[in-house]
Amino acid sequence: MKKENLLQFGWLILRVGIGISIFLHGFPKITGGTEMWTAIGGSMGVFGINFAPTFWGFLAAVAESVGGLLFALGLFFRPAAIMLTGTMIVALATHLAAGDDFMRFGHALDLLIVFAASILIGAGKYSFDAKFLPKIA
Repeated sequence: MKKENLLQFGWLILRVGIGISIFLHGFPKITGGTEMWTAIGGSMGVFGINFAPTFWGFLAAVAESVGGLLFALGLFFRPAAIMLTGTMIVALATHLAAGDDFMRFGHALDLLIVFAASILIGAGKYSFDAKFLPKIA
């Protein structure tokens, strides 16, 4: 197998694994309803945004659940990676504002790095974007 194919296959494994993981993390949030969304959306208070917590929580739940699936599939990949990056920025800021140590905020930081880098990398050769939307891949 050529080096480029190995690289692309490795990226496929990473993309699918992380995408499914974040989907599983977000699924209970999207199905949790307005009470869950309001609690999650309250995190925007870290940025001084104290209005519409249900709306913000719903966006975070969609980013993690739908965005996680899109990330895994490599479909509308960069928009999904941007949404997930934003969600991880809020998660990281919330942990830091609470004074959490690295063991608490490390996961959000790790995913922030992965999603931010993914915006630059793109979905890769083995993705729905590459197959059906090559102009955005």
